[in-house]
Amino acid sequence: QVQLVESGGGLVQAGGSLRLSCVASGNLINPNTMAWYRQAPGKQRELVAAITNGGSTNYADSVKGRFTISRDNAKNTVDLQMNSLKPEDTAVYYCMWSGWRNYWGQGTQVTVSS
Repeated sequence: QVQLVESGGGLVQAGGSLRLSCVASGNLINPNTMAWYRQAPGKQRELVAAITNGGSTNYADSVKGRFTISRDNAKNTVDLQMNSLKPEDTAVYYCMWSGWRNYWGQGTQVTVSS
């Protein structure tokens, strides 16, 4: 089992910044990938950014140049720094750990006002 706890969501004005954090615990094998997904009302959950335990990253086109994913393997954490936020970034953001199977956090709300 793997447990994920997210923090850092909230309400911000367009153009502002937020930083999301996620702590993983449990049976954390390597190799693995940690990622942030988001789901807006009425839409499917989509990948925002992912990072392997080796440090390779990939981003959704919609967030490239604005969001940065990072992780600390020693602390089993993954962060998402979100800059230049737009109203369309409003969603519930989920942390995911992927190793021998996928595990999800409970989600944290990010709301960007125009």
